[in-house]
Amino acid sequence: MGEAERGESAPRLRVSFWCSNGHETRPSFASDAQVPDTWDCPRCGFPAGQDRDNPPDPPRTEPYKTHLAYVRERRSDADGEAILAEALAKLRGEI
Repeated sequence: MGEAERGESAPRLRVSFWCSNGHETRPSFASDAQVPDTWDCPRCGFPAGQDRDNPPDPPRTEPYKTHLAYVRERRSDADGEAILAEALAKLRGEI
């Protein structure tokens, strides 16, 4: 029922995409649709391209940085020592 009543389906085109892990994905597109350059691999999530021998590089993820890591990028150890000495002097009532 259902499917047979709808008539003929639109012509389809199956295109192969490969990710950097070697996974092949074959989504189907309407024959008159524009095929994208990349497709997300459903197995690993990496981008996949149509060239099997030269797949797109996986995205580079930056590691999570703590607040202290960002502070250390902006300040040198000498700056940190000076700020700490000033804060301790204020707490002791020397300033």
